[in-house]
Amino acid sequence: WHTAANSKDIETVAVSEKVTRFVERMRPTDHIIFVYQSPEAKRNVLFNYLKVGLENGEAGVYVASEENPNEIRDAMTRFGLEVEKYEKTGALNILGCNDIYIIEGKFNIPTTMGLWKKLYDEALVKGFKGLRVTGEMACFFENNLVDELLEYERALHRVLDVPMIAICAYNGQMLAKASNPINIYNELVRAHGTVLFAGIDNRLGKIEIRKS
Repeated sequence: WHTAANSKDIETVAVSEKVTRFVERMRPTDHIIFVYQSPEAKRNVLFNYLKVGLENGEAGVYVASEENPNEIRDAMTRFGLEVEKYEKTGALNILGCNDIYIIEGKFNIPTTMGLWKKLYDEALVKGFKGLRVTGEMACFFENNLVDELLEYERALHRVLDVPMIAICAYNGQMLAKASNPINIYNELVRAHGTVLFAGIDNRLGKIEIRKS
């Protein structure tokens, strides 16, 4: 028999392994929506996602929104990523929402697309195999830019000519509080194709993957 703590540890390992298997299968131009219910679940999925890429010789970008870049940097270090080493080599960029999405108070799709292309080109020049990116999308809700967000997600899915791998991360509680949450969710699912859920319990959360 196992103690409750041991059972929890086994469950956590199983979830992490499922996440790892999923993100290992992701390929350039894959564009996935990730819905989470807790910071722990968010970090487990996104940090494993970047870890797989970094260990495979890819560059990674994390755009922080709910947390600031330093908080993400510290959390990544606790997770076991060699953040300082990866940042020094240019393998890892940890940015804020205002660095790539909402610049000087404004959001412009061509500007953001151009920044992604620039980051991808820079990764190749530095000798990396490719680029995998992830962004917390909370800033769009906080700045009342949901319509603009939906337009961006549709455009990203339709014209993703930059062969990077992307996970767009959404706080499920924030989605639920938005006006017309079901319509917004349905639009987001259509713009991505694959949905990854995490965070059924507060500590980590089970993982569920759905194809639209």
